[in-house]
Amino acid sequence: MKADLQFDFLVDKGNNTMTIRREFAAKRQLVWDCHTKSELLDQWFAPKPLTTKTKAMDFREGGHWHYAMLDPDGQEYWGRMDYQAISPIDHYTALDGFSDESGALKTELPRSNWDVTFTDAPGRTLVQTIVTYQSFDDLQKVIDMGMKEGLTSTLERLDELLLTLKEQRKEG
Repeated sequence: MKADLQFDFLVDKGNNTMTIRREFAAKRQLVWDCHTKSELLDQWFAPKPLTTKTKAMDFREGGHWHYAMLDPDGQEYWGRMDYQAISPIDHYTALDGFSDESGALKTELPRSNWDVTFTDAPGRTLVQTIVTYQSFDDLQKVIDMGMKEGLTSTLERLDELLLTLKEQRKEG
């Protein structure tokens, strides 16, 4: 990540939320595409050294993304994001949770509501994600699981992908 790009990770334990504000050195359409197309999500949506694979993706209101994060030993960590509202290249909301390979939610692990907004900034895009949990305990569980460190690594991967995609578009 370039040092001049904003990255705020704010925890509000009173409201059971995490607010992540992150700037990316790319146009909003490209950043949006990287958040909403499985072939691009698979290239960045996991902290190193994990990788991501999509089992199913239907990016529409009422649709979902069913994916797995894989560690180098082949262990799979399944997730499911159910899309609730979508306003193309501006905003989407979704319910995110841990699942099994069939897509059934793991109720013993926290589920969260994601509210993701994309805004133009000079020469870059600001993405604000507000993640809301049902309880303080759920919020604390994901913090203890390393959410901040994992998300930091994941967003650095998005920086790398955006740089590669921008270079490819200049050549093409």
